[in-house]
Amino acid sequence: MSNKIATAAIIAGAVAMATTAISSTSAVAQENEKCFGISLAGKNDCKAGPGTTCAGSSKVDFQGNAWTLVPKGTCENLAWDKILPEGRKGSLAELTRDVPKG
Repeated sequence: MSNKIATAAIIAGAVAMATTAISSTSAVAQENEKCFGISLAGKNDCKAGPGTTCAGSSKVDFQGNAWTLVPKGTCENLAWDKILPEGRKGSLAELTRDVPKG
């Protein structure tokens, strides 16, 4: 009988830990947003459009279809002119600028 209780306790603990991890991940995801056009070459967080795979696969600086996670509300509101080259801003939507051909 004690083996059944121990097994049940282990399973309950694992379920509780998994639920906590999922909740924590969701909270973090809600606090950030994808910001396109601000990543340096090879420094994007994930997929950078056609022809790329995931993190670190952007080919050029500020590639329009590559994104980086930033704190929610900063992508379009940050003073990018002080950080990015002249005329560039972050966007919540994929951009067509500086996308490598092929």
